[in-house]
Amino acid sequence: MNDVMVWFVIAFGLLIAELMTGTFYLLMVAIGCAVGGVVAVLGATVPLQLVSGAAIGIASTMVLRRTRWGMHRLQGDAAENRDVILDIGEVVQISDWHDGTAHVRYRGCRWAATLEPGATQRAGAQVIKAIRGSTLIVAPVP
Repeated sequence: MNDVMVWFVIAFGLLIAELMTGTFYLLMVAIGCAVGGVVAVLGATVPLQLVSGAAIGIASTMVLRRTRWGMHRLQGDAAENRDVILDIGEVVQISDWHDGTAHVRYRGCRWAATLEPGATQRAGAQVIKAIRGSTLIVAPVP
């Protein structure tokens, strides 16, 4: 098999893998391999094919990293992010507090609950602000 076929077979394999995983990073590496194949079609030596394919693969990956598809979107603490924990924002009923903690039934289980810093301690409806382990961090419903 000649150099051109090797480059395009690898690029096609990476493209298939990208479609199965859903990441754009494999697509960028596949583009680099396709460029290596194009350089091989033009008759360049193997070292030049490798350098050009790697350069385009790395450059396209760096460009992707700066776009909205490549940026890491999760900001802040995952324990306080509603996109990660869907229970955040739900309301629970707390009947009484004992030294800043309470026990509450939520989703069929008994949970420990503590107040969010700065929140006032009172019985009644509380909104879940975060979850740390098996403890609900709550604040009174506004």
